[in-house]
Amino acid sequence: MELRQLTVFLAIAEELHFGRAAERLHLAQSSVSERLRQLEREVGVELIARNSHRVRLTPAGETFRDEARHVLDQAEHAKRAARETAAGTMDAISIGFNFAAGQMVLPKTLAYLHAEYPRLKTTLWERLSGPQLVALTARELDVGLVFGRPPAEEFGSREMFEVPLVAIVRGSHPWAGRAAVPMGEVARQPCVMLRREHSPAMHDAITGAAARSGTPLNVVEEMDDSSATAITIQGGDLVAFASRIRLPHSMANGLAAVPLVDPTPMLGVCVAWRSGDARAPVRAFLDCVAHAGPFS
Repeated sequence: MELRQLTVFLAIAEELHFGRAAERLHLAQSSVSERLRQLEREVGVELIARNSHRVRLTPAGETFRDEARHVLDQAEHAKRAARETAAGTMDAISIGFNFAAGQMVLPKTLAYLHAEYPRLKTTLWERLSGPQLVALTARELDVGLVFGRPPAEEFGSREMFEVPLVAIVRGSHPWAGRAAVPMGEVARQPCVMLRREHSPAMHDAITGAAARSGTPLNVVEEMDDSSATAITIQGGDLVAFASRIRLPHSMANGLAAVPLVDPTPMLGVCVAWRSGDARAPVRAFLDCVAHAGPFS
């Protein structure tokens, strides 16, 4: 069985007309008919039923169409991977990610990546969004999985899903166990936040929601990382913030998460890369992210 035979079969299957299939393939109609006959002899069943009035797929032809598409896709992938390997363009990729992306995006995406590009070596770096963008600019990372869309003049980006933010308090806090807390009430409590340079989108989502509630936040301390934030709120009646994806992790550390409402601050999880970076590893990763989704 030749790939060219599969190409001819798919053209007929999609056009359901021998003349249009021949035009599409730049072949004589007699050649198209002959290649289909050769394929059907090799397969041993009729794939396309045709008479003077109609061309249609048989049930066997419908099954064969899906498999033929897969074979041709795999053949195209094999050619592309071979060319990129020979050119030295598919060697390694450095991937940055935050906690939310590590839980929701990376497992499925890496499964696709390793299956489709088995020779592509991956290096993973868990960092907050701000340091990831700095590392992307410095070419220490090839792609980043971050909160929020970065500046379009510097980065390409694609939002994968949105996640609500929640308030995090220690287990003995008066809010622990509440169904929800309005942002106006949160804004009157002493709060701990990550510095804006470490997580700009999260910072802006929280302060923006507080502003819409009509009450500015009472920020008593700014932190450099999430672990330090968790330790700090365990020592007092302070309020911190995290994505809802951190809920099981927070509860395992003796903390409580409380949904935020009126309004609920939302945060987009995005894949980001340097603007104009069209190298093969970056394209491969973006392709696999698209195939692995949706993530919410």
